[in-house]
Amino acid sequence: MPSYPLEQIIDVKKKRVEEAEALVKKREKELDVEREKLRRAEAERDKVQQHLEDKILQLRRELDEGTTSDKIIAAKRYIEVVKERLEVEEKKVQQQKARVAEAEQRLAEAKEEVKERRKEVEKIQTHKKEWIKEQLKELEMLEIREQDEIGQIIYLRTLRERKERG
Repeated sequence: MPSYPLEQIIDVKKKRVEEAEALVKKREKELDVEREKLRRAEAERDKVQQHLEDKILQLRRELDEGTTSDKIIAAKRYIEVVKERLEVEEKKVQQQKARVAEAEQRLAEAKEEVKERRKEVEKIQTHKKEWIKEQLKELEMLEIREQDEIGQIIYLRTLRERKERG
């Protein structure tokens, strides 16, 4: 039986599946990195948030205890600076969340690509199975014809031998 004519295409498509799977692994690592960056950004924001809350409580205690207006003004200014820093940290968190979402999207696309590549391989392997069935059928038909021809030759030879004898 002849070899499958599209065998090289199967190899190419299998290689594409492997490449797509490697891309998925790369995208998963990228997503892990982005999630870790998000975790750190959230931790930093939470730290600043806690610092702000601590300073507000400190100011309230000082107000309750009675303090100079200079200290109150300085504390309020410092609280404003911390609030600005908190806004900056919150923006960093939001930007990092967007990066995580982008990384998740790239991972989803890579997984979809793997799925498509696998379908292509399955499709051509199904074609190969059908081709092999067809080749076996043709081979069987050839064998049947050959057997018929051999039978016919034997029959004709037997007839000829009978005529010659008698």
